[in-house]
Amino acid sequence: MGLVLFGCQKKSESTPQEKGVKIGVYYVATNGSDAGNGTLAQPFRTIGKGLAAARPGDTVMVRGGMYTEKVTFPKSGQLDKLITLQAYPNEQPIIDGNGLSATGKEALVTIRNVNYIQLVGFEIRNFKSATPWVDVNGIIVHGSSSHIVIRNNHIHHIEHNVAPENGRSGHAIEVLGNTEVPIQDILIEGNEIHDCRTGYSENLTINGYVDGFIVRKNKVYNGENIGIVAAGGYAANSNPAKNYARNGLIAENEIYHIRGASGPIPAYQEHPGAISIYVDGAQNITVERNWVYDSDRGIGLVSENDHFPTQNCVVRNNVVSNCLLTAIYMGGYLGYTGGGTKHCYVVNNTLVNNNKVTGYFDEIEGEIRLTENCFDNEIRNNIIYARKDGVFIHKYTSSGSGNSIDQNLYYSPEGAHWIWNGVDLTDFDGWKAAAAADAASTHGLNPLFVGLEEEDFHLQATSPAVGSGLVLPEHVIGALDFDGKPRVSAQTVAQGAYQR
Repeated sequence: MGLVLFGCQKKSESTPQEKGVKIGVYYVATNGSDAGNGTLAQPFRTIGKGLAAARPGDTVMVRGGMYTEKVTFPKSGQLDKLITLQAYPNEQPIIDGNGLSATGKEALVTIRNVNYIQLVGFEIRNFKSATPWVDVNGIIVHGSSSHIVIRNNHIHHIEHNVAPENGRSGHAIEVLGNTEVPIQDILIEGNEIHDCRTGYSENLTINGYVDGFIVRKNKVYNGENIGIVAAGGYAANSNPAKNYARNGLIAENEIYHIRGASGPIPAYQEHPGAISIYVDGAQNITVERNWVYDSDRGIGLVSENDHFPTQNCVVRNNVVSNCLLTAIYMGGYLGYTGGGTKHCYVVNNTLVNNNKVTGYFDEIEGEIRLTENCFDNEIRNNIIYARKDGVFIHKYTSSGSGNSIDQNLYYSPEGAHWIWNGVDLTDFDGWKAAAAADAASTHGLNPLFVGLEEEDFHLQATSPAVGSGLVLPEHVIGALDFDGKPRVSAQTVAQGAYQR
């Protein structure tokens, strides 16, 4: 996808500066002074002063303690000479928003119209507002920014504390492609995000003209509304051809307790609906090897906008378990949008015991949910383990065509069934005939997980899923299973997320 992982840059050479400071490292500490020279012995007091002094190749090292300030990167680094803002080794600097006001769209850390930047190792917290129609953020990247690393930060309690009808909005991290120039080469890795009140917005957002990004190994939990989203079709960019995220990877994230009905003023008043990982009107996105559990919904390949279908995406080798509603959701919103889901793959996922409650229409959404305008998608090699009296696959309407469903393993303790174009089908043969699908799939064979109650979904040696999947091209099936082992071994592939 053309990403350049530039996080390991060369060190800049040290040359004398006016106050005896060598190019390379500036220091900031809570007992420092902005009248100092930024050495370890005479550190600056504010992060802003350190960044103002930094030049390409420099690092601003921040000592432990609390810094109540809004931080903006004022200048760019260069290729192999990034400007790096990071925590001093074994210390925890905190950028704290307590008492800071928000006007319009603001963040504790802003990266705007700059390139070759790293932000590493901060706790970013407590940016809160009770003002209607503002947008509060932990970190925001926008403008013509590119080549950005956001790594190993701890972001929490970013809150817009108004009722949803008063424009409650915010993000822990937002990357917003809002110019004619694409935002490129974004790496968001190893961050912990939790307890943010984002209203109808999201915890970690890639939106608009963003071309080439990786979001991996993050932990997102106890969040309101969506966990991670790659989006298109919203007001991010005025040019429709540039108003969607593209060419991205969302991988190896752990996401749980994403609940739209959380908090004292829930975003979803009556029904849960938050999606943990959401591709909404974006294109060419791979979602792989993520662990999603105990949320409203699992993974969505959905479009909320008429002219921005979610298309050419792959959801593979993920584990989704114990969500309140569906595990994997595809299509447009019923009676609402026509964008739909096109040319996507849902392969080798393990879906277990989701659908704990009924959905918006008082229905069981299904382990896999297909609503309107699903065209030419493939659903293969999945283990679909439904609750008693649950639904394996639920296709709501007759819209859409060309979808291929096969090589799946279906199992339920008792009574689970399928729904095709709104018709209940309790018999496997009846399902296959109605859907023209699943000729090579199995129903009723226990996948023999190592520990169902312990949520260990590895396969026992005698599992019927071992060697029963279809060997698909690597660009579809991926090189690695959920554990990071080779996805194909001895020319065979197991069904589900784990190879044996």
